[in-house]
Amino acid sequence: MSAGGGASRGARWTFAAAAILIFLFLYAPIAVLVAFSFQESQVLSWPIEAWSFRWYRLLLEDRELQQALWNSLMVASACVTVTTLAGVPLALALRRLRGRLGRFLEQTFLLPLIVPQFITGLALLIVLNRSDIGLSLWTVILGQSLVWMPIVVVQVHARLQRFDANLEQASMDLGANRLETFFLVMLPNLRTAVVGSALLVFTLSFDELPVTFFLTGAENTLPMHIWSMLRIGITPEINAIASLTVGASVGLILLGVWLLAKDRRRL
Repeated sequence: MSAGGGASRGARWTFAAAAILIFLFLYAPIAVLVAFSFQESQVLSWPIEAWSFRWYRLLLEDRELQQALWNSLMVASACVTVTTLAGVPLALALRRLRGRLGRFLEQTFLLPLIVPQFITGLALLIVLNRSDIGLSLWTVILGQSLVWMPIVVVQVHARLQRFDANLEQASMDLGANRLETFFLVMLPNLRTAVVGSALLVFTLSFDELPVTFFLTGAENTLPMHIWSMLRIGITPEINAIASLTVGASVGLILLGVWLLAKDRRRL
């Protein structure tokens, strides 16, 4: 075996070991959290002496938690609706803009993702207070929609860049107007990108805390409810909530990423 081959194999093993250590650093705490959620005792201790579904059963009896969960589902669903209905037309408009203006607007749409959510929430709170608008779940929906709108715009715009413009032109040459062309020709080709980005928006909105912290009123979302429970310390009940939330979020994110990847492979 050549010295170069041995060095190359050593480098691969080094990178593989580093990747494993990084993944352990990132995900080992989540594994510990899930394990503690099945602990019988209320006092967190290791090793776990008795396993139980006790804390998951308690979640079914917590009315405040169930209301917070319902509020989070409503906010996330509303954010998906707003970002989709506004993001798709914005992506279509952005596609028709060329030159410096198009590049400027494309970069501007990314600002809500670049600016820390803490700053965005504070800025929106100041604007709402100056406008004498009371805080509620509707202001949370407004704030989160502004934050996550770029996800839909960027994903749909990227898909439009690969869309064959000849199909659109052929449809209009055959007598279809722009609206019919969009629904019958363009939307079927955009469907995977729209659904994938909608799933990502739903997941991010469901778990969002900084913007919600500034804009929520008397009604709590699930992340806010968990935040309030942490003031009395970490309990197995919090671990159970977090485990279910993490599991649902990971599932939705993987589904959204799979749909977006599938859309790219199809092309």
